[in-house]
Amino acid sequence: MSVTYNPKTIEKKWQGIWETEKAFRAGDDYSKPKFYALVEFPYPSGQGLHVGHPRPYTALDIIARKRRMQGYNVLYPMGWDAFGLPTENYAIKNHIHPKEVTKRNVANFKSQLQNLGYSFDWDREINTTDPNYYKWTQWIFLKLFEKGLAYKSEMPINWCTSCKVGLANEEVVNGKCERCNSEVVHKVKSQWMLKITEYADKLINDLDEVDYIDRVKVSQKNWIGRSEGAEVDFKLAGREDSLRVYTTRPDTLFGATYMVISPEHPMIDKYKEEINNFDAIVEYRDLAAKKSDFERTELVKEKTGVCVKGITAINPANGKEIPIWISDYVLMTYGTGAIMAVPAHDERDWEFAKKFDLPIIEVVAGGDVQEAAFTDTATGKLVNSDFLNGMEVKDAKVKMIEWLGEKGIGKKKVNFKLRDWVFSRQRYWGEPIPLVHCDCCGYVPIPESELPLQLPEVETYEPTDNGESPLAHMTDWLNTPCPKCGKPAKRETDTMPQWAGSSWYFLRYIDPTNTEAFASKEALDYWMPVDWYNGGMEHTTLHLLYSRFWHKFLYDQGLVSTKEPYQKRTSHGMILGENGEKMSKSRGNVVNPDDIVDEFGADTLRTYEMFIGAFELSAAWSQEGVKGCRRFLDRIWKLQDMIVDGEEYSKELETKMHQTIKKVSGDFENLKFNTAIAAMMSLVNDFYKAGKVTRGEFKTLLILMNPVASHMTEELWEMMNYGGRLYETTWPKWDEEKTVESTIEIAVQVNGKVKDTITVEKEEEQDSVKEKVFASDSVKAAVEGKNIVKEIYVKGRIYNIVVK
Repeated sequence: MSVTYNPKTIEKKWQGIWETEKAFRAGDDYSKPKFYALVEFPYPSGQGLHVGHPRPYTALDIIARKRRMQGYNVLYPMGWDAFGLPTENYAIKNHIHPKEVTKRNVANFKSQLQNLGYSFDWDREINTTDPNYYKWTQWIFLKLFEKGLAYKSEMPINWCTSCKVGLANEEVVNGKCERCNSEVVHKVKSQWMLKITEYADKLINDLDEVDYIDRVKVSQKNWIGRSEGAEVDFKLAGREDSLRVYTTRPDTLFGATYMVISPEHPMIDKYKEEINNFDAIVEYRDLAAKKSDFERTELVKEKTGVCVKGITAINPANGKEIPIWISDYVLMTYGTGAIMAVPAHDERDWEFAKKFDLPIIEVVAGGDVQEAAFTDTATGKLVNSDFLNGMEVKDAKVKMIEWLGEKGIGKKKVNFKLRDWVFSRQRYWGEPIPLVHCDCCGYVPIPESELPLQLPEVETYEPTDNGESPLAHMTDWLNTPCPKCGKPAKRETDTMPQWAGSSWYFLRYIDPTNTEAFASKEALDYWMPVDWYNGGMEHTTLHLLYSRFWHKFLYDQGLVSTKEPYQKRTSHGMILGENGEKMSKSRGNVVNPDDIVDEFGADTLRTYEMFIGAFELSAAWSQEGVKGCRRFLDRIWKLQDMIVDGEEYSKELETKMHQTIKKVSGDFENLKFNTAIAAMMSLVNDFYKAGKVTRGEFKTLLILMNPVASHMTEELWEMMNYGGRLYETTWPKWDEEKTVESTIEIAVQVNGKVKDTITVEKEEEQDSVKEKVFASDSVKAAVEGKNIVKEIYVKGRIYNIVVK
């Protein structure tokens, strides 16, 4: 009888062996085929891992382990996205330096990951807060600045009226500060921006060159939001100024009966002396400033607004004077901050016009003109539109753009929903921006030889009363000579956002200790692109876009050799609480993976995380499911008591063995881990039915199961004296011919009624089949004492006997 399966002892043993033997270290032999597997590196929070983290990590660990067995040089790295607001807020509250908080959190996270037995190459561990890392983040920023892709602009920020600090969108909850629950307003601040819009077309077009799941591609394209239309100038009545709008439907210009501008539009202050109801407009603007952009554009159902009295615009198509309104659903940060309203063919404009009793003029008749009026799929013929009357929508668009160009009041324009990236925070815990402001020279980069520009030690991390970064207090650090002219100057005190370090981290893994470059050309040429990147759908439109943008910029500078950073991108579903709701402390449904490992073992947790359901879908946690996976591992462990000699597969199970190898191999590659494990469960059932398992069959099972339950299978491999280490063995291959069943079951009928089923060889002759048919007791009883009139054998399907 075998010793009892003891995960605690086994798992610590093998984790120690793997570490000592550098089992999963990526090699430097660039002649071997490579495989670069990547998971999104975590933010090391004080809470540590939750059971959602192991799902993607285990999935890619399975792929990485399988690839090593297939002869690939595998890079599967891990690191820490460690700058950011939660750590800084915790440091402020508890008077602990963010560096110490980060160090403690990273140590906890790393220990938890190592306890789960992942095959990460820990020699390549990175941390975005390490000056040796962020030196290169700063270096890349300087390259962007040098090429005009980093610039300063006045931008509205979320401002907490109590904390006196700018907040990220995620820190604003229902218009209140998440920390102090005080009112949050919009405040205009000079911010560093990155011109990601310069790459908008490339970011869309190059999606055709990568293997991303469809929902990721769709999400990216929708976020970028490319559209073709026209810019049109609406002259202000009696004035030289115009309001410029962008529209995808220039053909509907004759139906524009009013305009709407953002409450923050500069025209309001410019003409405040001529606006008769300026006080009402200011009051409305103040209310709008308390709402987030999401609240203004996505949540508000009831349309609100104020008519700008004293100023009107001229519809350039028909010369009619139309009113100008302000409304919070128009944002200054999107488009031109002004729209033309065509209420007959736009639901939002229609609701606004109905509420405020504004004219509605139909200009497209027939076709799909309401729901799709402002999309490329709109159809119908123009009416009430002068020289456009009778034209189809697509032809009218072309004609109107030509007419606008001839009149000098508009032109064809491609527009994007994508906005330039706000790239500065008035915070301490982030990468310092390596620029100096000089009154004579403007913004000047610090010399590359002075990188990294490190964060100074500060006594307080509290933002200043005027919203500047805490670095603004550090006069010794702040004041510095201008690198260009030598005159007194000041360092930039804004720091980079958390997204900065994660926008290129996949490149640093390749060559993490290089002091001369972010990575060597040789290493970049070999390892890039990432072969398989898995991450959450919530990062599809920010991190994924930002990192693709940075990589494309580096490609254009000749610093990397691939246009795209990731060849393949997949995403996983969330793990929910047992009640089917998102896990959270407030709901009391959070499961700590440490508790599962302690009670059942890491291999059980890994197996359950992969067996819980379809990988791309969300799934509810089940403690009973965990127990079931532990029972399955126990059954594998006990198979050692049933082993018989023989390195080959038994005749009875040869087909099943080849079928299982094929099934597991294919399912792993297609992220169908649950069905792969189910196939191995079925195989184990067959071993128990047979009451035995050959050494060859058990050996194959251990290899197939190793990427999932890595510790237990390695231990069994050693106990069985198969030789060497399991992680160094070769992945099994299947024989396609042997995956086809050689025997089948057929039904036996007497006078059309099924009396029995028998097992026959696929190509068995009728005489031999007949012997088996009449050997059946059920058939014998059915034909006894009767005359057999006819026998019909449909090969491989049925044997029919007719009696009288």
